[in-house]
Amino acid sequence: MGASKSKLSPEALADLTRRTHFDRKELQLWHKGFIKDCPKGTIDKKDFQKIYKQYFPFGDPSKYAAYIFRLIDTNNNGEIDFAEFVTALSVSARGDLEDRLAWSFQLYDLDEDGFISKAEMLCIVDAIYRMVGTTAGLPADELTPEQRVDKVFTTMDLDGDGRLSVQEFKDGAKRDPSILDALGLYSGLV
Repeated sequence: MGASKSKLSPEALADLTRRTHFDRKELQLWHKGFIKDCPKGTIDKKDFQKIYKQYFPFGDPSKYAAYIFRLIDTNNNGEIDFAEFVTALSVSARGDLEDRLAWSFQLYDLDEDGFISKAEMLCIVDAIYRMVGTTAGLPADELTPEQRVDKVFTTMDLDGDGRLSVQEFKDGAKRDPSILDALGLYSGLV
């Protein structure tokens, strides 16, 4: 491991302090842990999926982890570096509701066209169901991913066009706290 990977440069630290909700000390601690887990300074999708598998041993988190990986890997180089990791962690752990909703919208907008279709939401919801591995405790009208997506769209798609804009998504989530839970907004990244 090179010195550039084992310690944050003063410039990188200052930049991340400005761009995240973490202070210098917190960033240094997060970086130390990241380098311990990822000695080369990055993590690829396969290893990222392995981490998810540790937290969800009774389900199959591989698809959901791949979707999260896509969202965090902002430069699309196939690896997550510390800056990408801590920026996503900052939004999900300390961002305000607007930030978390915008981040979640990006997760569901798989084709990045500014809208969430039922098919896109179904991909994510199905991945969540596979990851969790059980439908125990779910309401009778949410036992399948299709039922859950239909329920969310009934609540959020007020103009009935079969897709959700960012505003519909945010407004719908704010109107119905159970949708926030259904969308998995408060689940951790890693």
